[in-house]
Amino acid sequence: MYSEFTKKVPTLAEIQSMSILQTLQDRSGSTCELCGSTENLNVFTVPLKTEDTVDNCALICSTCQSQIVNPDTADANHWRCLNDSMWNENSPVKVLAYRMLHQLRGEGWTQDLLDMMYMEEDELKWARQTLLSDDEVAVVHKDSNGVTLSGGDSVVLIKDLDVKGAGFTAKRGTAVRNISLVEDNAEHIEGRVNGQQIVILTQYVKKT
Repeated sequence: MYSEFTKKVPTLAEIQSMSILQTLQDRSGSTCELCGSTENLNVFTVPLKTEDTVDNCALICSTCQSQIVNPDTADANHWRCLNDSMWNENSPVKVLAYRMLHQLRGEGWTQDLLDMMYMEEDELKWARQTLLSDDEVAVVHKDSNGVTLSGGDSVVLIKDLDVKGAGFTAKRGTAVRNISLVEDNAEHIEGRVNGQQIVILTQYVKKT
């Protein structure tokens, strides 16, 4: 009589994933390769790599991963761990360390570490793929609650606004759909109100 239950055979992708995890655990001693934590460890493929291989991945904790994926939430004190992990001999770890130090370079102490880092030419090229160049400044538009705005979003006015030269007041609660971002000014967006395209200060809108 055959059992109604059958043992699941792992797929090739699952076998490869388990193999990568085991190799990274052996490489790191089952600790986060950035901060040394032993909790909630994950295999992280370092952008802009897409292939899950040991040479493209690092073993990192959920705290590090969350702040790497959402750099605006980065806690500078957490990343003082990079003082040690920046010397890791594995390229994925060095790339992540470089990027976070660059992200936090306004802290002062991070620039000293960046100046000391040694990276091969191909590692440095990889590390810089997702970074703005030194002479570029990121312009991020945020609404009155600090929520990031993107082109095409819809917002609501949170106060009455006198529209100069147009002869009307845009009332609080007015919905403005499909906004455009003013590229060189983080405080300005554009949208259509009462049939007219106007410039609106981001501090007076709320994303919907």
